[in-house]
Amino acid sequence: MTKLLSVLLAAAAISTCGAKSPFPVEEFTTPTGGKVQVYMIHHGSIALSYKGFNIQVDPVAKMGQNTIDYSSFPKADLILVTHEHGDHLDPDAIAALSKPETRVILNPSSQAKLGHGEAVSNGDTLKVGSVGIVAVPAYNITEDHLQFHPKGRDNGYILDFDGLRIYVSGDTEDIDEMASFGPLDVAFLSANQPYTMTTTQCIEAAMTLRPKVLVPYHLSDTNMQEIKNVLDSNDSGIEVLLFEELR
Repeated sequence: MTKLLSVLLAAAAISTCGAKSPFPVEEFTTPTGGKVQVYMIHHGSIALSYKGFNIQVDPVAKMGQNTIDYSSFPKADLILVTHEHGDHLDPDAIAALSKPETRVILNPSSQAKLGHGEAVSNGDTLKVGSVGIVAVPAYNITEDHLQFHPKGRDNGYILDFDGLRIYVSGDTEDIDEMASFGPLDVAFLSANQPYTMTTTQCIEAAMTLRPKVLVPYHLSDTNMQEIKNVLDSNDSGIEVLLFEELR
């Protein structure tokens, strides 16, 4: 290989690694000094990267008029699915993001619908690479909403990156079990009606969980600014990050 070609290839590699993401990215630091990048994709879909280990949560390539080009992401080392609704389980997106060694972790009813992957239930714990995972409950408690997400079926996930704990709620209301989920560094809380939380429930859930950072997601037409305003005005100590992409 010529010296000129080596220089050009190196420059191309640097350019690719430093390419700007088409999605908002937040970076969080672990207690050991590692960096976790979180990509705010759309609605209930996010991606995380830690030390070259790539995770997709509820990847969905098309929802309504929105189409997500997942080719901008590397193939996933881990794909997590919270439940089988079409805005969370997309076989085409999973196939596009998968490589032979990708592990797909999902709740039992999603595993049955997809036809492959590893089913985990509420309370199950596992480790994939250096990431610890706890599957936690996600369900409705409002009387006329119980049919949307019945208790015991769906998962939320708490991810542990060398001591940095990130909670992705899936579709849930402010359930009693949240009192045992802490301590949390980052919480993604779903807030859209009639399927998940109201803004008031989201605020109450945040006050129960007490994460350092709250990201309301799965929003639809929710007034997410109201969530931030109330928590800020009550000196909650919770930093609230808002992303239009997560509607």
